Amino acid sequence: MSIFVLRYMVLTPMVLAVPKRINEKHGIMKKSLFILLATLLAFGCGKKQEPTSKAPIRVNTLVVTTGMVSANQAYVGIVEEREATAVSFTGMGVVKRVLVNEGQSVSKGQLLAEMDNTQARNLLSGAEAAMTQANDAYDRYKQLHDNGSLPEVKWVEVESKVAQAKSQLEVAKKNLADCRLTAPVSGIVGRKMIGAGETALPSQAVVNILDISTVKVKVAIPEGEIGGITSNTPSMIKVDAVGGSFQGGLIEKGVQADALTHTYDIRINVANSGRRLLPGMVANVSFAASEGHHGELAVPVTAVQRKSDGSLFVWIVASDSTAHRTPVTIGGMMGNNVTVTAGIEEGQRIVTEGYQKLSEGTRTTF
Repeated sequence: MSIFVLRYMVLTPMVLAVPKRINEKHGIMKKSLFILLATLLAFGCGKKQEPTSKAPIRVNTLVVTTGMVSANQAYVGIVEEREATAVSFTGMGVVKRVLVNEGQSVSKGQLLAEMDNTQARNLLSGAEAAMTQANDAYDRYKQLHDNGSLPEVKWVEVESKVAQAKSQLEVAKKNLADCRLTAPVSGIVGRKMIGAGETALPSQAVVNILDISTVKVKVAIPEGEIGGITSNTPSMIKVDAVGGSFQGGLIEKGVQADALTHTYDIRINVANSGRRLLPGMVANVSFAASEGHHGELAVPVTAVQRKSDGSLFVWIVASDSTAHRTPVTIGGMMGNNVTVTAGIEEGQRIVTEGYQKLSEGTRTTF
């Protein structure tokens, strides 16, 4: 027991001394940390921080010129005939011969094809015999009628038979004439649908005749650009197949858009006196500004913005590369451009893309 008590008395002061040393160490660390924070605060208050400058906003720009509105717009079109006429027999029969070929020029009244007319000639012979008989009866009964010895009812019957025979004769002659197919108009033969030996049905086209003295170039125009084209918009037609260019004439504008492509068909009349342009040829079409728009300023439609109050403006980039809102007054549409009647001047630089990040005075780069 005495040994245990002695050990306890020796170790107790040592154990009690450990927390005291730890507390002294923590106190020194807290004091040092406080001195460090105070030094940093004093240093920070004594020196002002330099403000960081914002990087310029990258945008796409365009210099406004009067030539923008008259820049040509190119499209691809297809040459079409001015008018197509399908020529057919009025009756049914076997085609005896076709006298024209595809691509051949024909004149109005020219014989195109013939049908076997055997049945038509037989019908005509019967109609002529009936006409002869009716005329003979008319001559004999006329003498009796003039003498007053023929009842009026009988005389009316004789006159009716003459009229019927005459009508049948005219029909027979028409049927025989219809066995010959002639050109109703002048032009060129586009397609030959029936050949010799085939049976032609009523109203079934044998050939079609194309009028290409004047042709039309069909072009599909997007709905966003159709407003910039009028009936008198100048155009130039280039056809590589014939190696030539042609001046476009009057423009016919369609009023119904294609449901899938949202384009409108227009047709440009082109003089074709030499018949060089043929239906189906591919044409490159260029439109220029109409006379009423020459010399006007124009900007892309997407560059014009609208404020909440409805007023319009564009972003102008000044000489120091800063952006500024500039109110504008617009005119008519010219394809993807819109004419500007007030607010900007030629030579100014406008923002066409990237304006969503701009505010008044923002520095830009382009």
